[in-house]
Amino acid sequence: MDATILIADDDPHIREVIRFALVREGLKVIEAADGAEALARFTESAPDLLILDVGMPEADGLDVCREIRRTHRTPILFLSARDDEIDRILGLEIGGDDYVGKPFSPRELVARVKAILKRAAPEPAPEAEVLSHGALTIRPEQHEVEFDGAPLKLTPLEFAMMATLIRRKDRVVARDDLAAAAYRLNVHVSGRTIDSHIRNIRQKLAEAGSGPAIETVHGVGFRIGPCVPATDGA
Repeated sequence: MDATILIADDDPHIREVIRFALVREGLKVIEAADGAEALARFTESAPDLLILDVGMPEADGLDVCREIRRTHRTPILFLSARDDEIDRILGLEIGGDDYVGKPFSPRELVARVKAILKRAAPEPAPEAEVLSHGALTIRPEQHEVEFDGAPLKLTPLEFAMMATLIRRKDRVVARDDLAAAAYRLNVHVSGRTIDSHIRNIRQKLAEAGSGPAIETVHGVGFRIGPCVPATDGA
């Protein structure tokens, strides 16, 4: 876990204990001995998380939190020797993410830091869907189709039908299902219209060099064929 933690506590021994525990877990650490220094170090270093002692001189941890929350949502974990529920509730209400009382277990503190960092981490962007079958590749989000590496121009309706056939490549797809995938509205489409679209797709794939691309299953619907270049013996 590559993150920088700002420890703000006026007790150097406590800072040392926390620093040792965090560094051992691969985290980077910067320190401050009071509230004013904590604000300065925060501005200079933009840490990923702050550990703030509530009872610091030169602005206590609560004041530091209030100031930071004016412009930033950086996670904050409070430390306090006071076992007062009101302090704990106030710390969370003004924007703290967690609260640990002193004395504390370094292992528990590290576990809480990791949990906060994990919650604060942005969700990874989902990988764009890519549909592949034989020499055919479809990228739905980009609305791109390639056959054997070369772009293939399909109309939006043809594109939707082809994507449906690939997604269901192990099954026969009924005409009604192809119509629903392509038109997406409660519109009646005749079987002849679907057949016409399928003929156009077959022709475009054949012109691109494909062997058998879409098989007709009489009385049922259509199934995707090998979709490999004709020269491959398809």
